[in-house]
Amino acid sequence: MITQTEVELYVRIKPYYEFVEFVSTMPGMTELSSTIVLAETGVDMDIFDDAKHLCSWCGLSPANNESAGKKKSVRIAKAGDYLKPMMVQCALAAIKSKKQPYFAIKYGRIKKRRGHKKAIIAIARMMMVCIYHMVSEKKPFTPTDYEELMDPQNHVESVVLNENNVFAYLESLGYDSSKLVKRNDN
Repeated sequence: MITQTEVELYVRIKPYYEFVEFVSTMPGMTELSSTIVLAETGVDMDIFDDAKHLCSWCGLSPANNESAGKKKSVRIAKAGDYLKPMMVQCALAAIKSKKQPYFAIKYGRIKKRRGHKKAIIAIARMMMVCIYHMVSEKKPFTPTDYEELMDPQNHVESVVLNENNVFAYLESLGYDSSKLVKRNDN
């Protein structure tokens, strides 16, 4: 019966197979899990205002219960009875990926501060946001911070400008500092 159900699922998802391929490019997502996620959410992301609404609908958004400056609860919602466990399972697979350690690095950073369970929910939420953008823009998995995350020594250092090095910095950018006028406000 399981194989018959999977065959029926693949037959019905055939018109939307390009979306399944986009979602399958993400670490931790297989074709079957992509199919199940798209069967739950659909491929028309216009029904959600943005990715935050999709995450809330899936039950992956933390609550914000605060009163008199005290945080009462940050539990996630009880929504998404089928989709939330699926995304948690995919997040667990994504953090174990050796070929594409993108989510594993993010998981390690969150786990240091918040613990395993909250880090897994955070990764599942990140994955759902990625799915929203992949389906709505019809693009494969290409995160914007991928290069910086994979090679942290290669990022550009910010320049702190003060009155001693501003002229040298302008000359390094190709400007002629001899035309500038120096003022003495003493």
